[in-house]
Amino acid sequence: MEPLASKIRPRNLKDFIGQEHLVGEGKPLKVAIEKKHLFSFIFWGPPGVGKTTLARIYANELDADFFDLSAVSAGKDDIKKIIKKNTGENKPKVLFLDEIHRFNKSQQDFLLPFVESGELTLVGATTENPSFEVIAPLLSRCRVFVMNELTEKEMMQIIERVEKELKIKIEAIAKNWLVAMANGDARQVIAMLEATLHLYGKISVDYLKEALQSKFLRYDKKGEEHYNTISAFIKCLRASQPDAALYYMCRMINAGEDPKFIARRMVVFASEDIGLAQPTALVVANAVFRAVEIIGLPECAENLAHGAVYLSQAKKDRSAYNAYLEAMADAKKYGNLPIPLKIRNPVTKLMKDLDYGKGYEKYAKEDLLPEKLKNKKYLK
Repeated sequence: MEPLASKIRPRNLKDFIGQEHLVGEGKPLKVAIEKKHLFSFIFWGPPGVGKTTLARIYANELDADFFDLSAVSAGKDDIKKIIKKNTGENKPKVLFLDEIHRFNKSQQDFLLPFVESGELTLVGATTENPSFEVIAPLLSRCRVFVMNELTEKEMMQIIERVEKELKIKIEAIAKNWLVAMANGDARQVIAMLEATLHLYGKISVDYLKEALQSKFLRYDKKGEEHYNTISAFIKCLRASQPDAALYYMCRMINAGEDPKFIARRMVVFASEDIGLAQPTALVVANAVFRAVEIIGLPECAENLAHGAVYLSQAKKDRSAYNAYLEAMADAKKYGNLPIPLKIRNPVTKLMKDLDYGKGYEKYAKEDLLPEKLKNKKYLK
């Protein structure tokens, strides 16, 4: 059965959604296709924004043979097979190399002469900065196209395409939930819709959530008591009750709990609940963890006791942790908002050409958050 993503994949630019700065009227990729200009290039952008689809459209429009490889599993032998393959029509060969950043230097060196000679036209795709991940000789022979996260409007258009293909109606609330969940990743939206329909036969927010969570089943190794006791231990540290904290700690040790598990929770607690009130708490907690690693039971129980009493008696301040939670909520809600160009790091010529670092001042007073979050305060 053909996957849904394949069924609704656009076959031409007219049906392609997004990346107007590349495929809109008069834009570089559209012009290249119209003029049948054969050249190597690399798509750099987040997942699910159409890199593979655009590569296929490009090869199809130029009447080229299209070869699709993933750098995760492909190697030199796969490239050799493509070079040797004779289709009998003398068409140009377009190699789409997904996750090109996974090709090591040796593999990229091997690929280089075929790109130089024109035996292969390379279309690379990467979520990583090609300035760092692609060798300079290969990068110099490729144009880099930066691809953007899909907008909410574009994501809605893709959902509507699914509705049309499957002849279903999706409620607005479910569409909005999907758009918010996917952070501009069309592939994730399509996969979620396909999985939910397969499992439940219809789409709703509740069914979408169930389908999403079904992939993340938890394995409870030691049962409810394990979680109850560590919870009690942490709450006693938080309440500044060293006697109760020691008791629950000893219960865990006596039950055979891994002492490193207890020590790890103490390291987390030092930043989560003590934080800025007593920054040395993190130093102590890390020292306890290291002692537990080196010494082991039974003696390391003394180190755990030392740490538990210290953390329990320390002053408490959750402001840094609360600020983190609020910032994380925005990170999940808004996804990868564009970072202001002036605070991006212009370490390569490509990045300088894209205005990275332009206008940057070391001790700027202006707000450096993304435009959508300007003047937001997390640390109260």
